Amino acid sequence: MATIQWRPEINPLTTPQSYRIRFAPRNAAGIEDIAADIARQHPNFSKADILTILRAEDEAVQARLLNGEQVTKEGSFSWYLSFTGRLESPDEPLPPLDDCLQVNVRVSPPFLAAIRQNAQTERLPMEKKLPLISTAKDTLLELKDVLNPAGALQLNGADLYFDRTQDGSECVIEGTQSGKIVQKRFIKIEASEIILMPELPAQAHPWNNEHTISVTTRYTEHGTLRTGAYERMLRSPLTLTNMGHPHPPETGILTGSAASAYVSVTGGSVSADETLRIQVILDLRADALLFSLLDMKEGGRAGAAMTVTANGELTLQGFADSAVSSLTVRVNNYAGLKEMIRNDYGGRLVDVLDVRTA
Repeated sequence: MATIQWRPEINPLTTPQSYRIRFAPRNAAGIEDIAADIARQHPNFSKADILTILRAEDEAVQARLLNGEQVTKEGSFSWYLSFTGRLESPDEPLPPLDDCLQVNVRVSPPFLAAIRQNAQTERLPMEKKLPLISTAKDTLLELKDVLNPAGALQLNGADLYFDRTQDGSECVIEGTQSGKIVQKRFIKIEASEIILMPELPAQAHPWNNEHTISVTTRYTEHGTLRTGAYERMLRSPLTLTNMGHPHPPETGILTGSAASAYVSVTGGSVSADETLRIQVILDLRADALLFSLLDMKEGGRAGAAMTVTANGELTLQGFADSAVSSLTVRVNNYAGLKEMIRNDYGGRLVDVLDVRTA
């Protein structure tokens, strides 16, 4: 039996230093591969017939879900529907289904138990020469982990140099919801530093402002391609328009790849255009999220923190000398936001907000 390969990786989000257990996939299998595997085990069925059955299963599950049912395949998976979003009154109609209807898949305990019981693991060496991006900073705003199309992005690390004329050697920015762009506008490409003017891929919704960045290179003329990805997410600034007016458009913020915004800005008291930040910290002891407004310097001015434990609306006070006296935000999906901050952001999530009065 083949082994499940893994390797230890440094977790840059913890102090003191700890290590993550990283699964190392051997391959990515698709429906054609699954059909071929079944055909080898059951030679009385052709691969074409099996492909037809596998696709028909997807159609049958979809039909049951559309009939409002939960579908359970005994011993393996369950499919069920759920809704995200919030209603202001019990009589309010549903939001557009593209924004609120979700399909969820749950693994059954027997299936997971069988995998664990039969699995054999193999530890791979920790050290492998790969491009290492240790920090990413926008040089205009002077903020880490900000992907600003109006500025330049500085990557620092080791073994980062790549030759753009070599096939496959590249730097790629990818949206976590959709889209990716091979970067073309470079100011510097060196082993310890890359500076580029970033081009951002389009994503489905304005609040999908989360991106990853990676570098792929060859260390010898005929060597294999090696890819190193930055361990943290990069977030691009979001624009709030008509703030300070009676009914500004809602703007989704503090979200990853989700089809519905976890948090929305619904209004505020604003006297002039200003760029600031909104921060959410996971307080594990209180089992709550702490929201606050910040200026554009780390360790700078901050408004009072507000404790949030459920969906709902809150008003965040601005900091000293800010043109933004307050912002009103609505938490639409507290559970999703909390899970994302804990799993993907090490307990702290920050968005840059370009607040405009027109």
